[in-house]
Amino acid sequence: MDQSYFNSMSKFMKTRRVASGYFTDRSLIRRVQREHVVALAGPRALLMQAAHPVAFEGFFAATTALADPYARLQRTAQVIDTIVFGKRAAADEQTARVRRIHSLVRGRLEQPAGPYAAGTPWAADDPTLLLWIIATLADSGLVVYQRYVGSLDRDDRERYWADYRMMGRLFGLDDDEMPASFGDLRDYVQTMVDGDELHVTPAARELAIEIVLRPPVPLAARPLLELANTITVGMLPPRLRRQYGLRWDPLRGLAVRAGAQYARRLVLPVLPHRLRHRTVTFAT
Repeated sequence: MDQSYFNSMSKFMKTRRVASGYFTDRSLIRRVQREHVVALAGPRALLMQAAHPVAFEGFFAATTALADPYARLQRTAQVIDTIVFGKRAAADEQTARVRRIHSLVRGRLEQPAGPYAAGTPWAADDPTLLLWIIATLADSGLVVYQRYVGSLDRDDRERYWADYRMMGRLFGLDDDEMPASFGDLRDYVQTMVDGDELHVTPAARELAIEIVLRPPVPLAARPLLELANTITVGMLPPRLRRQYGLRWDPLRGLAVRAGAQYARRLVLPVLPHRLRHRTVTFAT
């Protein structure tokens, strides 16, 4: 074979690498995110994010999220879908735009909240805040997947967090600003939940009620919404659930666990692919 053949093959493989995405169908993040049921992770992640007073100011109150919350949530979902399922060029473009926006969003807390005094400065591109956002997405997705789809072994959980570390890099985090392993991620989330940094403010509580638990849906969809709300409340860490003022009792917990076992063992395994898995498409 002559040199021109190898040159053309090299060019072809380079083109494939550029056109491909950051993840493949073998990536754990895709395996988790393609499941329709993992959409239940969104409300939980949002409530955990909003429980951080500084993150709430930086990512919700200081943007259009409260004025038009559903559009904001849709935009966020689109960016994540592009990273997980789309091409590298599109993911790079969208995350660069997000980083530019974050670099301009600055402020100070107007009111004291938990351990944070009034006047505490914040920045939307603060690595500690970005880490909390990424960690709640990863943690919530895994909680829902393992409860409703199936368990992941230790190696899979490590691969799953490694995928999220890649996402963190795209949003501007350095490797040393993120937990190095899944075990470190689990310890970080638990430390945050048990510590004093999280404090649900009245504004965050209003967000929980109006945006997460009472979105505008058709009357016919209200029973499904109530079921989703019950699942969301049940998956929250108990301490945050109490701070949000959300009611819970052992009977509800038993019912949610039984429903999850039913779905995991009897429903999802027999669902056709088109009903169980999301089909994510992008304009070309």
